[in-house]
Amino acid sequence: MPTRRQVLAAVTAMAAAPHRAVARGRPSQGAAGSAGARPGWVAPLEGDISRLVTASMGSTQGWDRLAELCDTFGGRLTGSRNLELAIEWAAETMRRDGLEHVRLQETKAPYWVRGAESLDIMTPVASPLVMLGLGGSVGTPPDGLTAPLMVVRSFDELRTRASEVTGRIVLYDVPFTSYGQTVTYRAAGPSQAARFGALATLVRSVGPMGLRTPHTGALTYQADLPRIPGAAIPVEDANRLARLVARGVPVTLRLRMAAQTLADADSANVIGEITGRERPDEVVLLGGHFDSWDPAGGASDDGVGCIVTWEAARLMKQLALRPRRTVRIVLFTNEENGLRGGLAYRDGFAADAAKHVMALESDIGVFEPMRLGFTGNDRARQMMADVVDLLRPLGFPPLGPGGGGADIGPIAQVGQVPTMALSGDTTQYFQIHHTPADTVERIAPREVAKAAAGIAAVAWAAAEMPEALPR
Repeated sequence: MPTRRQVLAAVTAMAAAPHRAVARGRPSQGAAGSAGARPGWVAPLEGDISRLVTASMGSTQGWDRLAELCDTFGGRLTGSRNLELAIEWAAETMRRDGLEHVRLQETKAPYWVRGAESLDIMTPVASPLVMLGLGGSVGTPPDGLTAPLMVVRSFDELRTRASEVTGRIVLYDVPFTSYGQTVTYRAAGPSQAARFGALATLVRSVGPMGLRTPHTGALTYQADLPRIPGAAIPVEDANRLARLVARGVPVTLRLRMAAQTLADADSANVIGEITGRERPDEVVLLGGHFDSWDPAGGASDDGVGCIVTWEAARLMKQLALRPRRTVRIVLFTNEENGLRGGLAYRDGFAADAAKHVMALESDIGVFEPMRLGFTGNDRARQMMADVVDLLRPLGFPPLGPGGGGADIGPIAQVGQVPTMALSGDTTQYFQIHHTPADTVERIAPREVAKAAAGIAAVAWAAAEMPEALPR
């Protein structure tokens, strides 16, 4: 089962690679496609797909609902009252939309509390810095800890200078290359520095430079090493500290963190459906994760992924379109620091895993240019490529690789399910990812409408096609 880090690394690589070309020998098509060049099975779907796309693009319903979610509940960290209330709101709103079999799939989930926190330069001159504690971090003593700073630019440098580490706060000043490569310093940095006697670690934010915005996220402690506090600082603050040290200026920092991990909390996935008219036991699964980090409303990560997959079903209901198979929406809990929602879904539906005919996850934002990716056998890929061709007038490129996601991964693995993903431009996504800047203002209403239209189109096709996608 892929971890969140592996999924994000794969999507980043996908975004940097050329999109998969249309299969050899297929006739070229214009901006709107050529109906005569498409396989016969696609033609009966075009009218309904056109209606779904038109309804989505003619409305701001998706963006308005995203704003309602983020404005009302803010950050939705697992275990928080914010997430609990948002889950109740989502279930009730799904019922008002007319979705069927709306229910909560309960699970236990980790409960980490940030608490009060601060970071200050004590010498050479007192000065506050911007910081965010890393999810799952232990706290400092109540009065904080004060220690000299050490700056390293890689794990290799840390090991080379191991004799200097004891009693220091270590800053990993590692420029962002890709999420998969750079996030390891956030996740594994505290344990690696603790191995050599560090008191705490700081990590340069994992993403392009923002507006002095720190990037939080989960760390992972190694069981056989001491647990020391870990925090993230903005690129600008990391640069400042690195420049001071490079000039030979001794820097002393004071870190205060009241972070703690409490007993597992009650949480739940939110599930709603449109029941299939002919094959209700066959399922097209759509979803994103409903939890977020706490500094902002989690609009891009992953409020918008939940909303655009939910919108796909709402549009079908609005247009009185009932597909041949069941379309199931799942707003997964606890993706950010545990994947308990995805695992609970796998365990709860394991007996029916093979009846999932396709699963799609949206968890890389909707910033333009956005794309759809697919993972499955060649025949299934070509079938979904034919459907994605219908979306060319919206500006979607040909179907690419990289279907899947951290939450749908467990059930897809059990059932060998073909998977898809909708992902936005990763440069824009990672600039605000896990930061206080992840607010709804960064997302355009048209981006939300387009993403919902694309998901509705491929979901309708997978749920309505005469025979299920091959696997």
